[in-house]
Amino acid sequence: MESKTRLNPIMLLLENRIKCKQQQVIFSIVVFGSIVNECYVSKDSQNPEPVCIFNENESACSYGIAVGIVAFFGCIFFFVVDVYFQQISSVKDRKRAVLLDLGFSGFLSFLWFVAFCFLANQWQQTTMSKGFSQGADAARAAITFSFFSIIVWVALAVKALQRYRLGTDMSLFATDQFATDPNAAYPGYPTGSGIESTETYQSPPFTETLDTNPKGYQVPAY
Repeated sequence: MESKTRLNPIMLLLENRIKCKQQQVIFSIVVFGSIVNECYVSKDSQNPEPVCIFNENESACSYGIAVGIVAFFGCIFFFVVDVYFQQISSVKDRKRAVLLDLGFSGFLSFLWFVAFCFLANQWQQTTMSKGFSQGADAARAAITFSFFSIIVWVALAVKALQRYRLGTDMSLFATDQFATDPNAAYPGYPTGSGIESTETYQSPPFTETLDTNPKGYQVPAY
């Protein structure tokens, strides 16, 4: 029963992380979907060629799309890892998975922070026109959900750090390697009867060949 109690905090963390990843999948779809579908618009009738709505800066749209796609596929990958985490038998593989998740969550938090600041700054510098007003709602949605994504990925990084700290007492990385009873002693060394038998004694190596008068050989007399 005590081993199950130890696993409860870890299982709760996994469940919360899975919920956060589901939210981030939706947020990432909203961000890059809004930019791809509605943030490339014609400035006016005199300039029919579609341009990025964020101050006509192609880098802003490209960066928002790239971060959204990376976050989407990253969520899918680590979602699968979380689902099958308890089936990973290797202690080293579990530790690597947690550290990789922690690093990726921190990295995505930084990327989304840059995306939010970049898109918000370019949107403030955008000169509104009749064509740009059609995609204004999509641009605001991309900025808003970029901010929400920062919060979600920071929460995921914190939860990954908590899971790693729980693993330092070996309840995470080696749940099946130890006995369920915490008071159970480690198995000792095998002991014999304490009486040595002379029959099992063996002479040191190479001493049997040192017989001065081996059988079958006689010293010739001169």
